[in-house]
Amino acid sequence: MPTSSEPYEYVLYIDEAGDDGLKRVRPIDEKGASEWLVVSGVLIRHTNESSVVEWVRDIRQDINARQAPALHFRNLSPTKKRRACELLVEKPVVCFAVCSNKKNMRGWNNERAARMGGKQWFYNFCVRFLMERVTDFCLKDSTRKYGASRYLKVVFSQRGGHSYGQTKAYWELLKAQSLAGTTYLDRWVMRHEVLRFRLVDYVPHTSNAGLQLADAVASAFYQACDTLDVVNDPEPAKLLRPRMARAGGLIADYGIVLQPTPPTKARLSEKQKAIFAFYGYDFGARGPRPL
Repeated sequence: MPTSSEPYEYVLYIDEAGDDGLKRVRPIDEKGASEWLVVSGVLIRHTNESSVVEWVRDIRQDINARQAPALHFRNLSPTKKRRACELLVEKPVVCFAVCSNKKNMRGWNNERAARMGGKQWFYNFCVRFLMERVTDFCLKDSTRKYGASRYLKVVFSQRGGHSYGQTKAYWELLKAQSLAGTTYLDRWVMRHEVLRFRLVDYVPHTSNAGLQLADAVASAFYQACDTLDVVNDPEPAKLLRPRMARAGGLIADYGIVLQPTPPTKARLSEKQKAIFAFYGYDFGARGPRPL
């Protein structure tokens, strides 16, 4: 695992719910990959890094979820899930979630993206959306507080079969494209001023308390938008609103990102739309609403 003595101001924990399979996708296919991939991030200041274990311990003790070796949000009862989110928003964290509905991507083989992001290009693509918002937040925050950019440490939840070297190589390519002005999707860009690749790590979810918080955010939003794999319940995700990242008063397309764009392309049911409407998405094409 990479190690670095470089100083950093922020720590981002990244986890996901659902999978990135595209060959067959439910509900189009009876047997296929999940309809959604949700990638979440929980951002803290480095001064709170040593407190995260205590935070998770306190949550587990409060909800009486101490039997397993780690906090697994999806295994909690509905009441405990809601309480866990109530306790999470009491902590000094900033939360992000990218929710990608994959129906329009079924069978898609993007050779250009595969060359950029390797075999896991779709996962890397969704992480890109997350990192664009997180690095923007960190750059603005550090510039406002210190007058200069400060670095971000990134910790991924380790997934079997995934190459995080490919993820970092994809970020390098995006950096080169940004400098050359050739970025294909240029509405948002990753702010590489706050990134150092020696500050990117990947560890098992069970061994890192911060990743368990990111798992809670990912799973909360997954059960808020999915209607196939889990019992649909948007309440835990709604409880996270005080800690969702905002830009210009907007959470939509910043703290929570719905893909594809425009959101009407996702062809969501009214039940699936509810959580995104709650966070300011407007399915009538007028744009996101401030909260």
